[in-house]
Amino acid sequence: MRTLIEGGTVVTASDTQRADVLVVDGKIEGIAARFEGTFDERIDARGRYVLPGGIDVHTHLDMPFGGTTSSDDFESGTIAAAHGGTTTLVDFAIQAKGTTLRQALDTWHAKAEGKAAIDYGFHMIATDLPPDRLAEMGDIVREGVTSFKLFMAYPGVLLLDDQSIFRAMLRAGELGALICMHAEHGLPIDVLVQRAIASGHTAPVHHALTRPEAAEATGTERAIALAEMAKVPVYIVHLSAQRALERVVEGRDRGLPAYAETCPQYLFCSEDDLRGKPGDEFEGAKFVCTPPLRPKHHHEHLWRGLRNYDLQVVSTDHCPFCMKEQKELGRGDFSKIPNGMPGVETRMYLLFEGVREKRISLNRFVEITATAPAKIFGLYPRKGTIAVGSDADLLVWDPERRHTLSKETLHMRVDYSPFEGREVVGFPTVVMQRGNVVVRDGKLAGKAGAGQFLRRSTFSL
Repeated sequence: MRTLIEGGTVVTASDTQRADVLVVDGKIEGIAARFEGTFDERIDARGRYVLPGGIDVHTHLDMPFGGTTSSDDFESGTIAAAHGGTTTLVDFAIQAKGTTLRQALDTWHAKAEGKAAIDYGFHMIATDLPPDRLAEMGDIVREGVTSFKLFMAYPGVLLLDDQSIFRAMLRAGELGALICMHAEHGLPIDVLVQRAIASGHTAPVHHALTRPEAAEATGTERAIALAEMAKVPVYIVHLSAQRALERVVEGRDRGLPAYAETCPQYLFCSEDDLRGKPGDEFEGAKFVCTPPLRPKHHHEHLWRGLRNYDLQVVSTDHCPFCMKEQKELGRGDFSKIPNGMPGVETRMYLLFEGVREKRISLNRFVEITATAPAKIFGLYPRKGTIAVGSDADLLVWDPERRHTLSKETLHMRVDYSPFEGREVVGFPTVVMQRGNVVVRDGKLAGKAGAGQFLRRSTFSL
């Protein structure tokens, strides 16, 4: 199969050029001013950008949480991702207490098999790591799952003590794996939650007020300190706040391999959204995620972090729950609201606003949505760039096409959109994975089950 994408402006993390892209049998065969010959398909990209497909390295599909399960499974979630220009995601397999890492991985393989419409990989969330189970981490890495997420929050369910975290970091260093940290000081948070509920403070906004910025900053500092002692890199997930970012900057300024991501909700939503609407404060439940949304002044600090390379990636932490029968579990008790927001489909749309508003460059947009996650998580150069030999995961992106975000038009399986009615500019008219068109002009052209599991290489930055 020979496909020519012609007349577009090819954009990578480092370069921008007018060029044609030749795709042969799922791989990028060449990039040149012009190609001659016969082609099975010609795609007109004049007046448009040709971008690497987006890579979202933080999603939670078909995930049990708080007595319910995230509303997108691997079929609906990957189809939604493709519509938004994301062609690869890395989801989290979760080890239940008392089970093995292998059992968790097998469970998540079963969830994804035959359903994913785009390529996918897994991180491993480790919740039970006594010293005699650390050896099993090697088996998981050999399966191509080369990153482990550890929690400092959610005691009794996900939290690991610092000693277990440190042992896991040492073992990850031996294996070339990367530790991802949910960095919040969880035990004091639980005390604040209990006190708030006992005092009758049960509305959604108290989810934020009981998870203060100091808890995230302290957790981030501890995570970086443990990694420094273990002499290993660390990746802070879903960073939301100025002080936590400052801890990352301090570590990087000392030469430590500390990396961090933020998410669109921390760039575009705020604590005000958690307060709901006049007469209906529970509307704020739509915006309950962890870490919580922060006051608006944090937005500019996070955008600056992206411009200055202090934040490396924007992922989504896509973990959708419907208001009806799911978020409503927490009506009258904010601590029972399932934590998470939908975002896998809207990430690229929202971040392109940052390009139009000159908050970030177009090349930086490509870097934080595709290239950097591919490099950090062992997918580069197969994914995340436009280069000869790379997978033909490509977007033809119309920078002027306007459309409105709405639960009626988006494809995520959730009964609301945090960005309902917001007009955005920029749209992927063609979404291609390994040379196959998955979405064309907003209509699905691919199918469930076409996505492949990606064995990722070990950490090498």
